[in-house]
Amino acid sequence: AYCDAAASMDCVGFVNINDDMGFKTQTLLPPDVYRKYMFPWYKKLVETVHKRGKPVVLHSCGNIYAIIDEILDCGWDAKHSFEDIIMPVWDFKKRYGNRVAVLGGFDMDKICRLTEDEVRRHTRFLIDTCAPGGGWALGTGNSAANYIPVKNYLAMLDEGYKYGIY
Repeated sequence: AYCDAAASMDCVGFVNINDDMGFKTQTLLPPDVYRKYMFPWYKKLVETVHKRGKPVVLHSCGNIYAIIDEILDCGWDAKHSFEDIIMPVWDFKKRYGNRVAVLGGFDMDKICRLTEDEVRRHTRFLIDTCAPGGGWALGTGNSAANYIPVKNYLAMLDEGYKYGIY
């Protein structure tokens, strides 16, 4: 009911569903639990939003690659949240970008630790490796947290604006 109500509003451009399904090394629950209990509900949620003509985005952290095919089979329009140590966004785009749009991917550890010049170089790298073919949007690997140095976040956005128009 919530997804239907949200998707019915003209001011809502898409519905974002957050459900972290993994740790750094594996899924939070055994894959069979997702298959039996979660994926039928995800499919219903996605169908509900799609019936209203809106896209639906999955934000899920962690290593979900044991169940990624089933996740994508639910019909999500985009996937967000990437961590280089698990699977860098450029690898995800290469493997699955033909099935789902890819959002973000500038690893949170990197954006916090790199210098401003390194952030700009990494932003160009992400654009060069993820933008070809479309279906990708520059952004952080997770939610833009308050501990990101503001100068680094602004450098990523600025470099994306200057370098990344395609």
